[in-house]
Amino acid sequence: MLRVENLRKSFDDFKAVDGAHLAVDPGELVAVIGPNGAGKTTLFNLITGHLKPDQGRITFNGAEISRLPAHAICRKGIARSFQVANIFPRLTVFRNVQVSVLSQKHLSHTLFRPAQRMVVEETERILESVGLIDKQRSVAGVLSHGDKRTLEIAIALGNEPELLILDEPTAGMSPEETAATMGLVTRLAREQGLTILFCEHDMEVVFNVATRIMVMQQGRTIIQADPEEVRRNVTVQEAYLGGA
Repeated sequence: MLRVENLRKSFDDFKAVDGAHLAVDPGELVAVIGPNGAGKTTLFNLITGHLKPDQGRITFNGAEISRLPAHAICRKGIARSFQVANIFPRLTVFRNVQVSVLSQKHLSHTLFRPAQRMVVEETERILESVGLIDKQRSVAGVLSHGDKRTLEIAIALGNEPELLILDEPTAGMSPEETAATMGLVTRLAREQGLTILFCEHDMEVVFNVATRIMVMQQGRTIIQADPEEVRRNVTVQEAYLGGA
């Protein structure tokens, strides 16, 4: 579904991504791991069109997307969450998701129907799927940290993605919130046929959830393989897992 080949991106003299490779097949949950500064978020920004690569190629469902703007990539079926929850804090939970659904259906600028009466069923179905239906009338800004991250996933689902990219989805969460969020992610992948690419610092989460893991170091791909092969890799053990 997604293929990244020899991707490079520099900021002045700093090589943030320096020859990264990545492959994501339909139905997979692929994790990207590496220390701070390894290039994970820059890689995600390149895939989603928020940055343009200096070199390399990105293809999605066989079509090159390397130079497309972010909104065009979103239309093709890639949705994304960010390290910091990216929501409309003054709108209700319902309106946050409704705006996303309206945009996906090209209904955000209609002249003849009040927007608040449209796509109600679709919005409620998404909120039900992520467990926020009981909080649909709450103002988004007063939600707990975990619920804000869940709302961001719901907003992403409003774009009807094939590939969902999650940038540190459990950052700042308690162990209970982490378990709930990753349980939601794996359930959505199973029930809705989503393909998921995520980066995460919690190694327990990564090795329990991912079907394959890509490891980055200084902007490069060290390995992409199944969790057990990554666990046995000597370079990964020394750099990220604290030795054998």
